[in-house]
Amino acid sequence: MSSAITGWEHPDPLQRADDGLNCHHDGQGGKKARQAGSSSSSQPTYSVLDVPPWYLCILLGIQHFLTALGGLVAVPLILAKDLCLQHDPLTQSYLISTIFFVSGLCTLLQVFLGVRLPILQGGTFAFVAPSLAMLSLPAWKCPEWTFNASLVNTSSPEFTEEWQKRIRELQGAIMVASCVQMLVGFSGLIGFLMRFIGPLTIAPTISLVALPLFDSAGSNAGVHWGIAAVTIFLIVLFSQYLKNVAVPVPVCGGKKCHTSKFYLFQVFPVLLALCLSWLLCFVLTVTNALPTAPTAYGHLARTDTKGNVLSQAPWFRFPYPGQWGLPTISLAGVFGIIAGVISSMVESVGDYYACARLVGAPPPPRHAVNRGIGIEGLGCLLAGAWGTGNGTTSYSENVGALGITRVGSRMVMVAAGCLLLAMGVFGKIGAAFATIPTPVIGGMFLVMFGVITAVGISNLQYVDMNSSRNLFIFGFSIYCGLAIPSWVNNNAEKLQTGILQLDQVIQVLLTTGMFVGGFLGFFLDNTIPGLGKVD
Repeated sequence: MSSAITGWEHPDPLQRADDGLNCHHDGQGGKKARQAGSSSSSQPTYSVLDVPPWYLCILLGIQHFLTALGGLVAVPLILAKDLCLQHDPLTQSYLISTIFFVSGLCTLLQVFLGVRLPILQGGTFAFVAPSLAMLSLPAWKCPEWTFNASLVNTSSPEFTEEWQKRIRELQGAIMVASCVQMLVGFSGLIGFLMRFIGPLTIAPTISLVALPLFDSAGSNAGVHWGIAAVTIFLIVLFSQYLKNVAVPVPVCGGKKCHTSKFYLFQVFPVLLALCLSWLLCFVLTVTNALPTAPTAYGHLARTDTKGNVLSQAPWFRFPYPGQWGLPTISLAGVFGIIAGVISSMVESVGDYYACARLVGAPPPPRHAVNRGIGIEGLGCLLAGAWGTGNGTTSYSENVGALGITRVGSRMVMVAAGCLLLAMGVFGKIGAAFATIPTPVIGGMFLVMFGVITAVGISNLQYVDMNSSRNLFIFGFSIYCGLAIPSWVNNNAEKLQTGILQLDQVIQVLLTTGMFVGGFLGFFLDNTIPGLGKVD
């Protein structure tokens, strides 16, 4: 999910700072942590080192969990089809629970050992495109029988091995690629690399994270365009038209009660839209307005098609490393995921600066940024070991939520991390999200992917777009990022070298649009004379 839905603007990820966090705490939870150098016009209610009351930490922790919910749930649902799990919602629920658990663990690591700012960690869309490219290789394409629900026995050893061997391949690639991220972070190389990575590299890279996923979003929404349209309408209504509408909330303190304003629609637009669309599907299912025949158009909009998942899912299930078996490694998968790692690192650096600004802290010093990137690499290593099928990154939407709540305490993010851990263990939660009707998911994807694309393009505000040089670099990079993967997917046999592993590496890289576009943007921006960034 993108920060644009929660109403804040992503900063220039290339801004530099040498100042350090200079926080002073009075030891009594007071508000002396007013860091000098903040660019915010108003100070936060609670700063980085302040400790709000325990109940406020819990409530705001829940809010951060709900804010990140769309992005956390989306990643396993996108991967499900290429993992041969489209007809196994129970296993999808296990993946959702696992990503909750690992996100909580990585959030705590980032807060205590990483950049030490209140930043939530979660699944990253930057890993989705290379993962799908790897799973589209002939060796990993799902057998035809897995697409037919009547032929799938989800408890059979044959089916279990089909999806587990694919996720094990993802695990191995993510774990090896994460070592590259740890090396770049802990060695300080990220600062050196950022000298050469400008907006003309970032814009096509981030835009092409989401653009190639239009087919997945359209296929899900096309199950029932009416339901998908309602979901889209509600998300747009809440996030854009009603975002400044305050809802009165009763608040009691001591012996007096009063009402306080809460911007409900601004904070939870996606969650509210999902719940209302889900309710609509339930009503249409109960009244049999949706077809009952499995082959009929709109059948997958029914809420009873996955209803048995809640009864089958255990109340408690503890995710653990290697739960899907021993990870396997292929060169093609590693190179593809490394492309995602680079994209994720660039965006995270921007999130660190944005977070520091919103919580009233000075820009993070170089060593803090290095530590943050290194810990994100460690988080990806843990995500690979646990088997989420994805990595972890900083969540922009939760950074935006800090600007809304004006509470920048790290203890709030600790509460959010603990809540994510608990949700990962509570099996019924993952099962509930696995039962979301398909067109509701499709509608959410269409909005989310559109906004992610726009966020990537927004980096061009730091570039002189009246320059023919810059127009050429961006236009050529993003167009090739769409055209080349499309051609390679349809003509893979024309790129055969006779060496299987080399063929797989070439195919994965050239079918990953964000790698193609990002590489061309990087190469052209650093070789064509001229200025690529507005001073």
